[in-house]
Amino acid sequence: MHKIELSYGLVGAASARALRNPLMDLLQAVQREGSISGAARSLGQSYRHVWGELKRWEAELGHGLIVWDKGQPARLSAFGEKLLWAERQAQARLAPQIEALHADLERAFAVAFDDAAQVLTLHASHDDALALLREHAAAQHRLHLDVRFMGSVDAIAALNEGRCTLAGFHTPPSPAPGTLAQRTYQPLLQPGLHKIIGFARRRQGLVVAPGNPLGLASLADAARRGARYVNRPLGSGTRVLAEELLAQAGLQPAALRGWDHAEPSHAAVVQAVASGAADAGLAIEAAAQGRGLGFVPLVEEDYWLVCLKSALEQPPLRALREVLASPAWQQRLAALPGYRSERGGEVLSLRRQLPWWRFAAPKRKGRG
Repeated sequence: MHKIELSYGLVGAASARALRNPLMDLLQAVQREGSISGAARSLGQSYRHVWGELKRWEAELGHGLIVWDKGQPARLSAFGEKLLWAERQAQARLAPQIEALHADLERAFAVAFDDAAQVLTLHASHDDALALLREHAAAQHRLHLDVRFMGSVDAIAALNEGRCTLAGFHTPPSPAPGTLAQRTYQPLLQPGLHKIIGFARRRQGLVVAPGNPLGLASLADAARRGARYVNRPLGSGTRVLAEELLAQAGLQPAALRGWDHAEPSHAAVVQAVASGAADAGLAIEAAAQGRGLGFVPLVEEDYWLVCLKSALEQPPLRALREVLASPAWQQRLAALPGYRSERGGEVLSLRRQLPWWRFAAPKRKGRG
């Protein structure tokens, strides 16, 4: 079996976050351009180099990568197609871990090379807008977000344990008392101790095959029609949302075929549907559109950032609030499908945004 070797490079400007592999870049270029010469041009390399590299990799792997029919457009062999499929699967599944690894490396080198750099540690539920914010804040404001993606519950727990300065989680707007959102998040949050910072409102819904061949309009439809569902892990905000939607429909989680099939991110859910391993999954609109899949909107939700009140005036947090309130960032966020800024950068009342706490007014003492 062939082994995987990881490496990283230092670059002078922002670059893609994914792990790059030169063979996969070659195969993607050939698949996209339909010729070796076209692939070479798109990669900025010579025909001779690309041809030689493909031949070298074929010898190294012991399998043909290209169908070399004379006079015909170049196309990938069945093995080449499978290699690209495996790479897409791995990238989708590992996207949160890749982001976290990149954050660790960038944080260390930002401190080493930039005396004016600020670093803010953020543990958060997986979200495309946060990845975009991380890039924007670093490039425009020299603010480096050390992002670690995890479930919403774990993110807030990390904040409470002092392992990060900021946590990200999401709920439907003003989730009512008695909902699963209240039962999940209220034990972790405390008015007077925590403060919410406005970030974004986003759409979540069912990711389905193009054209929605099963005609799904809800999770209840997915249950009735036996659609193969792909879930998110325990502790993730999207799984909490799915359980809430099922409860509203009077259904138990077991009603969904594949409820126990969990993937770690929105991108991995989308990949499962794109590859045919599942018929539907709950994810954000941006992830579905990015792969050209169908999307059935089910709910708009607020994505919140939460910190301890005592950290609000720390320089990195002040800088982040300024970024979130800036027109440049809000315009960039609005360009992401299914997103818009929601009171970006404002410090908000926990009790007002999550109306679960009721405190009785102090009783006045009677006159003697």
